[in-house]
Amino acid sequence: MKEKLRLQYDALVVGGGIAGLQSALDLADQDFKVAVVERDATIGGKMIRLSKVFPTLDCASCITTPKMAAAAHHDNIDLFTYCEVNSLNRSDGQLEASITQKARYVDADKCIGCRQCEYNCPVYVPDDEQGGFNLRKAAYIPFSNAIPQLALIDVENCALCGKCAKVCPTDAIDYAQKPEDFIIEAKTAVLATGFRLTDLNQKKQYGMGQVANVISSLQMERLLAPHGPYQRVIRPSDGKEPESIAYVQCAGSRDLSLGISYCSRVCCMYAIKQAMLLSGALPLADITIYYMDIRAFGKGYEQFYQNAKAMGIEFVKAKVGLIEQGENHNVLLRIEEQEGDGRVTRREHDLVVLSLGMIPDWNPAGICKVTTDDDAFIKCIQPKLSPTLTEMEGVFVAGTAAGPKDIVDTIAEAGAAAMEASNYLNSLASGRAA
Repeated sequence: MKEKLRLQYDALVVGGGIAGLQSALDLADQDFKVAVVERDATIGGKMIRLSKVFPTLDCASCITTPKMAAAAHHDNIDLFTYCEVNSLNRSDGQLEASITQKARYVDADKCIGCRQCEYNCPVYVPDDEQGGFNLRKAAYIPFSNAIPQLALIDVENCALCGKCAKVCPTDAIDYAQKPEDFIIEAKTAVLATGFRLTDLNQKKQYGMGQVANVISSLQMERLLAPHGPYQRVIRPSDGKEPESIAYVQCAGSRDLSLGISYCSRVCCMYAIKQAMLLSGALPLADITIYYMDIRAFGKGYEQFYQNAKAMGIEFVKAKVGLIEQGENHNVLLRIEEQEGDGRVTRREHDLVVLSLGMIPDWNPAGICKVTTDDDAFIKCIQPKLSPTLTEMEGVFVAGTAAGPKDIVDTIAEAGAAAMEASNYLNSLASGRAA
């Protein structure tokens, strides 16, 4: 049996989103050798998929892309994309991670990112990167500013017609490619595995994802993006420009029926951000946010909220109990008002956005000795003294892997995790010197 390839680094960063990139850059700038392992085919995480960030309304790509490029070109950082971490164990004073490089069916050493395979592929499938609103090819690069610019083939939808292989100028297409296992040895690790949103179809009262024109917050991000699927905001069922848009808050948080008792912290602010952007894109549209409580906890967040109210965005303190399909592709909401006499009323909207909550995107069970809290996020053993420490020696956590938080707190915590990892590496070096 062929022996697995072993690679040695000072630090391993699991996750290539904004937290993982920040930790990797901070460590690499201190002259430590860093390996970044990312499950996706590109680094950038959720942030590169956003249109703008709150409360400044800065372009998300303008913040994320320079960090992606800096990590890709840093002499002390190696990127391992489209990889899965199978195990992370401590042995003989160091960490050993078993990694599987998933098959791209494209030779990464030969691919030059020319996209000829994509342009000539005849198979179209729904594009998750655009919220499923438009199509991509079975041979594709995830998006225009993906890093690395390497193609991959969606083998489940590939027709095996051979057109991509015929047009590839470097003969990079490899239909017989197999997953490859290798080992990364490191002295320390940062877990920055991020989050995913709760499912759109998880709640029976909200239509189980079957009500037309009820979409998720990330789908709305794509509609708002200048390079989105339609280059303008329309509702997906019929292409109509919506005249009435509603946001349903706590659609995936603070709900014991879903087993999620905690607040996801950012839902209020990203709904307000999107509402303000919609107000600019559709100045005649009525925009309503149905909320239980507004959590404007960060610097400038309360003023951001007040600005939204001043723009004419309607805030209704109410619990949405039922979402149903109305006539002409409209959406009917049954709401229980939380102020006044608490009456139950019905409202109709052209488009409804569910403000879904955050849940962890990675479960360490069976992979490493890091444990999770009751909310399934990675447990921090000293949250007040050092919020990045885990139960596993030399392993630290950053960003939304440890719990819901906004981008500012995520970046700050990523820097703290990098500093803890750096101190750990320096302590090991001092011990050897002594």
